[in-house]
Amino acid sequence: MIRIGNGYDLHRLVEGRKLILGGVEIEHSLGLLGHSDADVLTHSIMDALLGALSLGDIGHYFPPTDPQWAGADSIKLLKEVYQLVLQRGWTVVNMDNVIVAERPKLKAHLPAMIDSLARAMNINSDQISIKATTNEKLDAIGREEAICAYTVVLLESVS
Repeated sequence: MIRIGNGYDLHRLVEGRKLILGGVEIEHSLGLLGHSDADVLTHSIMDALLGALSLGDIGHYFPPTDPQWAGADSIKLLKEVYQLVLQRGWTVVNMDNVIVAERPKLKAHLPAMIDSLARAMNINSDQISIKATTNEKLDAIGREEAICAYTVVLLESVS
């Protein structure tokens, strides 16, 4: 049996915050605003994993109204979400991700993001694809006000 999940997340760019994508801190003058570390890529992946198994979304497990998740490391949250996947007898076949950001340029950081995410889920790096693109200076992302990420994940039953 197989299941497909779809994820999406968007956070506003602001001064005074770190920019973390896929668990990798990227030097930039702006960072993502959110209750946790606001890692849009990792949040998108968690929502795709949860959605594939009809388990809701990350807000159900890590509500932004709960102070214990303030500043949380999204990679640690991903590890918890992936344990839910494994406990239910599923594993990742592959995932495809797109990060949409006008700046900074992300190509040089993609291998580190893939490695970080693969380690968090204990899967092979060739099971994760990450692409980066811009919005051609259109809308909030194009005006460098936000970054978003899209994820599609394929799971297979291991039982």
